[in-house]
Amino acid sequence: MNSRDRFLKAAHLEKTDRPPIWLMRQAGRYLPEYRALKAKYDFITLVKTPELATEITLQPLKRFPLDAAIIFSDILVIPEALGQPYFFRDGGGIQMEYCLSNKAEIEALDDSAITEKLNYVSEALKLTKKSIGNNQALLGFCGSPWTLACYMIDGGSSQNFLRTSEFAKRNPKEFFLLMEKLSRSIIQYLNMQIDAGVDCVQIFDSWASICTPSNYHSLSLQWIKTIITGLKKPIPVILYAKGMNHCLKEQLKTGAQILSLDWTISLNNASAETNNQCALQGNLDPEFLTTDSSTVKEEAERILKMSESLKGYIFNLGHGMLPTAKIECVETLIETVTNYRYG
Repeated sequence: MNSRDRFLKAAHLEKTDRPPIWLMRQAGRYLPEYRALKAKYDFITLVKTPELATEITLQPLKRFPLDAAIIFSDILVIPEALGQPYFFRDGGGIQMEYCLSNKAEIEALDDSAITEKLNYVSEALKLTKKSIGNNQALLGFCGSPWTLACYMIDGGSSQNFLRTSEFAKRNPKEFFLLMEKLSRSIIQYLNMQIDAGVDCVQIFDSWASICTPSNYHSLSLQWIKTIITGLKKPIPVILYAKGMNHCLKEQLKTGAQILSLDWTISLNNASAETNNQCALQGNLDPEFLTTDSSTVKEEAERILKMSESLKGYIFNLGHGMLPTAKIECVETLIETVTNYRYG
């Protein structure tokens, strides 16, 4: 069983010899080879240059025996392709060139040529697929419409995205128009990724926790369901909604085959909540990778033991890799998982 087979079997609730493993932000600032490239090029150039994006995607696979590659890109390529560019603030965080504030600005967003504008992602996926073949699974991704709307309306990074929540309440028709446009764009984008050879896609609903249990469906989940329904090929879809482990049953109704968990819920509780109807992914707290190898090994073994009762399980973090993660801790984690065997 090679890495790609292992990943796909776990995604389809089939028996595996051990859990497959990949890590959110496995290509990133904790790697010296990434920092070397980042010193030469700005982030957006790295994302938009297929050869560079491919090189970064492959960096962690050259270091570690990971079971999947996830393309190096950014969720905000969709707003940029629609006509709302982004950049990074000097002090950290994301800044959009302007905030969406009215119907005219939403109508002006141009979704007529999404795949042409985002062809650089397709090219990077094809180059990555050519390199890894069928040895590892290839993952694409996108942001959820709600999460993208948060950046587009608030105008960048925020602690609470109050402007977006207020806009959705006060301007429901305009907000609906934006979510329709984003959903159409994402469907085209993910279908382009499918054509480029991805085995699976992950939808990052990173700011789902701003929603309440009563409006989570109308603001986010209904649009994710629309996207999954619109995919041209039934490939596995991972849904990651940080801070929403209390709504796993609702997430399951979107059609996602894999629910990715943050670190605030145990695998046993998540399995009971979903009644083993989907595969689970997660959920090591990324802060463990800033500690030491023995601490990482102990926590990984605890999670692995818990995973034995699951039908389908993919080892991952409960959030993206921190820039302060220690390479020796990442090595220990991956070694612990890849040496583990189910009975």
